[in-house]
Amino acid sequence: LSSLLDKMEGEELECLNPSSEKRYFPESLDSSDGDEEGILACEDLELNPFDGLPYSSRYYKLLKEREDLPIWKEKYSFMENLLQNQIVIVSGDAKCGKSSQVPQWCAEYCLSIHYQHGGVICTQVHKQTAVQLALRVADEMDVNIGHEVGYVIPFENCCTSETILRYCTDDMLQREMMSNPFLGSYGVIILDDIHERSIATDVLIGLLKDVLLARPELKLIINSSPLLISKLSSYYGNVPLIEVKNKHPVEVVYLGGARKDVFESILSLVFEIHHSGEKGDVVVFLACEQDIEKAYEIVCQDGSNLNPDLGELVVVPLYPKEKCMLFKPNDETEKGSRVYQRRVVLTTSSGESLICSNTVRFVIDVGVERRKVYNPRIRADSLIMRPISQSRAEIRKQILGPSSSGKLFCLYSEEFASKDMKPLQPAEMQEANLTSTVLFMKRVDIAGLGHCDFMNQPAPESLMQALEDLDYLAALDNDGNLSEFGIIMSEFPLDPQLSKSILASCEFDCVDEMLTIAAMVTAPDCFSHLPRGTEEAALTRWKTFLHPEGDHFTLINVYKAYRDITLRATGEHCVENWCHDHFLHCSSLRMADVIRAELLDIIKRIELPYAEAAFGSQENTLNIKKALLSGYFMQIARDVDGSGNYLMLTHKQVAQLHPLSGYSLTRKMPEWVLFHKFSISENNYVRITSEISPELFMELAPQYYFSNLPPSESKDILQQVMDDLSPISTTTKEQKMCEKCPEATAEQRCVIQ
Repeated sequence: LSSLLDKMEGEELECLNPSSEKRYFPESLDSSDGDEEGILACEDLELNPFDGLPYSSRYYKLLKEREDLPIWKEKYSFMENLLQNQIVIVSGDAKCGKSSQVPQWCAEYCLSIHYQHGGVICTQVHKQTAVQLALRVADEMDVNIGHEVGYVIPFENCCTSETILRYCTDDMLQREMMSNPFLGSYGVIILDDIHERSIATDVLIGLLKDVLLARPELKLIINSSPLLISKLSSYYGNVPLIEVKNKHPVEVVYLGGARKDVFESILSLVFEIHHSGEKGDVVVFLACEQDIEKAYEIVCQDGSNLNPDLGELVVVPLYPKEKCMLFKPNDETEKGSRVYQRRVVLTTSSGESLICSNTVRFVIDVGVERRKVYNPRIRADSLIMRPISQSRAEIRKQILGPSSSGKLFCLYSEEFASKDMKPLQPAEMQEANLTSTVLFMKRVDIAGLGHCDFMNQPAPESLMQALEDLDYLAALDNDGNLSEFGIIMSEFPLDPQLSKSILASCEFDCVDEMLTIAAMVTAPDCFSHLPRGTEEAALTRWKTFLHPEGDHFTLINVYKAYRDITLRATGEHCVENWCHDHFLHCSSLRMADVIRAELLDIIKRIELPYAEAAFGSQENTLNIKKALLSGYFMQIARDVDGSGNYLMLTHKQVAQLHPLSGYSLTRKMPEWVLFHKFSISENNYVRITSEISPELFMELAPQYYFSNLPPSESKDILQQVMDDLSPISTTTKEQKMCEKCPEATAEQRCVIQ
């Protein structure tokens, strides 16, 4: 890179003229009269200034496509504002080109000042879009992916130390701030699609205010939809705004009135579109992932009976939270097939940014979403069905291809849109569990960045609950600062409870098994959704993995079987066939393998003790339960009537074991269970459960946590267990707990610093 810069400095000396600055932005000469300086600048296009190699013919082809993007007209204005200001806001609709072009222009700016302050990093909410944009931009810049342009997503880093432009997920940039609080590696930071309002994006927006004050040379670019501009303007004050107009005709059809079955409406609309003969793909926005699965079965089943002369209906389920590919044009498939293929994409909220195809002509929108809202009082998520926001409805309209008019079918009335839909969607910061966020804030507080000016302040109750949970996990000291445990816990990109269990496994000599559990519960669910007619065969296969001690141990069995077949298989197709035969998601197991390797690297880097696997022995089973309880003592339930009605220890919610739990399949209902997940919905299920004993709970749960539990029959049983223990050991344990967390400072520990 240094030799390339030296070469470029030499070229500048050869042509000392006012256009020397413009040669890095040759497109900005569009406003010139075609003078000699402009011609010389255009000739420089033959060599790529980023790698010093000649441009390929593909570069010029893609350059013409880039010049047709709505944002291209604003390039000169953007570059001028970037040079003169520290913060620039770019407002534009979906598909205007801001996510792909603005980062390239910022890379040109950094190149022009010889990377004095670092390179460019652009955040995305979804890992799929981060990868896809990096691939596309590397292609447009005519450079190699993973070298000049790269991406960083959870558990995958495709960059080198010389990467000029990085795309990353917002949570990965947030994690980078733990080791590099002032982000000294970057000269320009771009926060893209902030209208999604993820927690990590909101945290970055707040922290970067202080970073910008400490680094006046740093540039911050905010990309957002137009509906959030007024809020951004009031938050940042008087900063330049680049507005991109990208209006194209869209016909909106409201199908209000008596609401019939939503799946019946979707099916009739899809078939009506298909019978019309109009070309174009269809995107259906549903309320939740369960609806995707149900709609997939219905459309596939009824679509197989259609007249083949109309073409083939290809149904594509697109899960925003899973590691799936984006929905892109498949011209090659269509060219290779004589039969016309119309794709029907089924997705949910947040799936808007995953639609990269310009072939979409029809959108069907149900107008509601099922969203998780965290209740700090009961430490559980509630699944709430509610209307989407007007801003999200507008973005769904914008994904229709700009080249020709499209149609948006709203399965709701115009009155519903104006009265029931709020203008903006709520910030995730105000509806989610903040324990991980507070742990991160405590970590960056060490660098003096603990104060954060949020655009929307989180509820004080949520912050207090997060501080209380961290205190129970021994992540805080008596002054409310991070303890040594807390600092180590923050090193793991996991939920704090899971991080604590990994740390505890070091003490109980079961690190190998705990890393497997952590990887399996962090990766997407490995058990396939079962099509009708395959349930019995799948359950027969799954029962071979069941472990009598619980679901956590079953996950270890699944992973061990996957690793065994991976080591023995002669090719990747053998592993995929094995997963298919056992009704398991191969991609989920691959992801678990990657996550586990990353966690093992962290264990080795911070030099934590690591014992060899001893899975299967009685002592190892007990140790695994101890490690799990060390982190998840707040997630215990008891079968109160012997028929599978489990009452939470922390509150009065009653739940059942998930139907796919090993205990449900074997019809064995343990009295006490530790569970990994619980959400309040139509079916209150606890997921991933393992049996524990009340004696083990009393041994490992902090005494001050037990004393704060609400009165209940379960608490009385636990109190009796404690009384039955040896008086000497009980007294010693209580003394230790009191020394660690005296009641006099209990309130002080939970004060928001």
